[in-house]
Amino acid sequence: MADETIGVVGAGIVGLATARELALRRPGTRVVVVEKERAAALHQTGHNSGVVHAGLYYPPGSLKAGLCVRGVALLRAYCRDRELPYRETGKLVVAVRRDELGRMDALFERARTNHVPDLRRVSREEIREIEPHAGGIAALHSPRTAITDYPAIARAFARDVVDSGGEVRFGFPVTGIRAVPGGVEVASRTSSGEERLRVDRLILCAGLHSDTVAGLARDRGEPRIVPFRGEYMLLRPERTHLVRGLVYPVPDPRYPFLGVHFTPRVDGTVEVGPNAVLALAREGYTRTRISPRDLAGLAVYPGTWRMAARHWRTGIKEYRGSFSTAAFMRDAGLYVPGVGVRDVVRGGAGVRAQALDRDGTLVDDFRVHRLGRVTAVRNAPSPAATASMAIAEHLADTVLAHRSAS
Repeated sequence: MADETIGVVGAGIVGLATARELALRRPGTRVVVVEKERAAALHQTGHNSGVVHAGLYYPPGSLKAGLCVRGVALLRAYCRDRELPYRETGKLVVAVRRDELGRMDALFERARTNHVPDLRRVSREEIREIEPHAGGIAALHSPRTAITDYPAIARAFARDVVDSGGEVRFGFPVTGIRAVPGGVEVASRTSSGEERLRVDRLILCAGLHSDTVAGLARDRGEPRIVPFRGEYMLLRPERTHLVRGLVYPVPDPRYPFLGVHFTPRVDGTVEVGPNAVLALAREGYTRTRISPRDLAGLAVYPGTWRMAARHWRTGIKEYRGSFSTAAFMRDAGLYVPGVGVRDVVRGGAGVRAQALDRDGTLVDDFRVHRLGRVTAVRNAPSPAATASMAIAEHLADTVLAHRSAS
């Protein structure tokens, strides 16, 4: 008989990694994952670019920085053990203008502080040795940056949970969370009626719906999730030879998005993108997907308007690229000159659950709230997939320490 039952809401990669960590760390604990969809990894995890980030971008001392570097080591070992794809293609972060060199140097120092392995500055000539078709005047080269298959990893995590005596329950949309004596009750309304699950502890890893689900547990209203759709182009098969590894721009520190870049995938395709446009639904993977309820939520939140007032120029530029392939590829062509409209076709899209504070600030770091027996992940953007196993350790530490203290 299990000595405790821990529930996890969400069968994306963070939720499944956390369930796996708890099941392996505490034999005898029953872990139950509930997920509204009929399969794992259908949202952010399933629309991920597949990059295993080395930790270049994140402020030293932040949760992102520490958990990303730790997560890479754990993920690499897991993929090797399970014979899952993991290929160190390397990454170039390319400066194409002289005014980007200062930001590139600052990024180099930040990455060194974060202990990113084998990172070095490279000249224009060295760029061509690494990526013969790339542009740029200087770059940072991260040879340990890799690509993988995150949906396959998530499915492997789910199997580990079940093999450890846990359960992954699909078709269980959470409609209520309430404290009961000695535990938490999770309610769901399905086609067969209302179901209830009683657990001793509950962890919320609800991704695009993290604020809504946390609200069911009476967590505070901020940060609120704002969905940003990232759209991709695909290089035509006869043009994929132009890119060997990942080619990125120098990021603008004002935004949590990395800009349009070139990303080889483990299936041999090469993505170009993504842009970042405000989606009209939390699951708005296409321009025509509109949710009046989600739009109403954005409209009444003060942070939305404060964000728009700060970033409307960037928003217009991103929307222009969404509707015009020529505009989309204009920036991409700076990094791989000669690649243009005729070399790409429209690819897929993902939606990023971007947390937004009431003052209009885009939340950059991971954010976790604890509410008695409920632990809520309120912001877990990129590199959450890379860091998933380290985030799982962090959440397990939090939950089990609270268990010991209660």
